[in-house]
Parts: sequence; structure tokens; C-alpha cells
Amino acid sequence: MFSDFVKGLFAPAGPEPLADADARLALCALLVRVARTDGQYDPEEQRRIDQIIATRYGLDPAQSAQLRAEAEQLESEAPDTVRFTRAIKDAVAYEDRRAVIEALWHVVLSDGVRDKHEDALLRLVANLLGVNDRDSALARQKVQSSLE
Repeated sequence: MFSDFVKGLFAPAGPEPLADADARLALCALLVRVARTDGQYDPEEQRRIDQIIATRYGLDPAQSAQLRAEAEQLESEAPDTVRFTRAIKDAVAYEDRRAVIEALWHVVLSDGVRDKHEDALLRLVANLLGVNDRDSALARQKVQSSLE
């Protein structure tokens, strides 16, 4: 199902700009990738991903769960975070990428544990998405404040 999408990410010339539906799927897969980084992909993280994508894309619970399921499959088939995030960076405006970083922090912090592997991946992803350290830190602080 995702073979053409994944092949496009690894094309020698680099990824083609993503269509809206593919960008949505790629962003959701990135949320899944961050959630799985610590080796635990618990129901709270899945619920948080569903909530984020429902709000972001105006989906009902069933549609959110379906998109997350597709994103989980895509994430498992796309092992290269660098190319994966490059495709997203090329398809998504900076302001939206900042919002993606905020959503990623929501997922990372949703289980109440700030894992060093998740932190490291989030720093890498922010850099690869072209989101500066200041904006990433502000996003994290905003999320932490909302969870307190």
C-alpha cells in the first residue's frame, strides 16, 4: 500500500513534494515514530496521536484511528528519518512545522516520562524540519505548561 510512497522518499533525486494526503500521512507517521522511540507505544500515546490528528485535520474518532493505523504501517516501512523529515519539510510551511514540533512534544510528554531517546529524536527531527532550537524549546515549554 505504501510502497510507492516509501520508494519516493528514497529516490536518488530525493523525494518529490508530497500531496496533501501524503503530507498528512507522513506527519502522522512522524508522531508514531516519536512515540515508539522509547520502545513503549502505549495507549495514552495512541490516544494523544488520535486527538492531535483529529483536531488538526477535523477528523472524527474512527477517521483518526484509521489514519493512525495507516501511519503506523508507513512508519514501520520508512526507516530513514532524515529522508522522511526532508519530504515533510519540503511539503509543509515553517509555521506548520513549528506546530508539528509542538504536537510531537505532546506525544513525548503524554506518558508523563521524558525519555532521553525521545528527547534526542525530537532534537534531530526539529533540526531536520528546519525548526530552530528556540522555537522547539518554546513549543516544549508551551506543552509542559498545558500539562501541569
